[in-house]
Amino acid sequence: MVKSETRTYSAAMAACSPIVRGWSRLAVVGLEHLPDHGPVLLAANHDSYWDPVAVGVAALPRRQIRALAKASMWRIKGLNRILDGMGQIPIERGTADAAALERAIGELRSGACLGIFPEGTRSLGRDLRARSGLGRLAEAVPEARILCCSVAGTTDIARFPKRAHVRVRFFPPAGGGLMSNESAGDLTARLMSEIRADAPIAAAGRRPARVQ
Repeated sequence: MVKSETRTYSAAMAACSPIVRGWSRLAVVGLEHLPDHGPVLLAANHDSYWDPVAVGVAALPRRQIRALAKASMWRIKGLNRILDGMGQIPIERGTADAAALERAIGELRSGACLGIFPEGTRSLGRDLRARSGLGRLAEAVPEARILCCSVAGTTDIARFPKRAHVRVRFFPPAGGGLMSNESAGDLTARLMSEIRADAPIAAAGRRPARVQ
């Protein structure tokens, strides 16, 4: 059973597909690991504004991804309606946003696939600490499958006329889901370590910056 997408989500992915699939030569690996129904926590790295779009387009043959996104995006007129129509969840960064967490738990229990960037924001060439939010959701909804997603090449999309080579890879974490002796923070750190081993930090911008 493939979970149907909202009209707004389908329209947004269709609008972005020519850029991500065509111009950026998207390669998708491991899509078979993404369940087409049931609760899923999808952890990914975040180097570019294009990352959530690339992941969404890559996953589209299987299902819709609902993302936890910066609440400030809802303050942009017009974009707020699109985000609501796509089923995205606003979260105040840098705070213990209990309301966003409760909504995310409810969506998971209803069988949604939640996409989360544990680093909290774009790397901008920095090594960021993984936040514990995904681990807290895993504790609250233990039946949710946990899946890693590495995204590479999206930082090159803005470097027109150079064409990007975007790759999105879905894979189960080598250590499995939340372990009995593992904290929420330790889980997210473990997942990000595996993801970053496959997609090293890349700086965004018109010109590639040197990553320390």
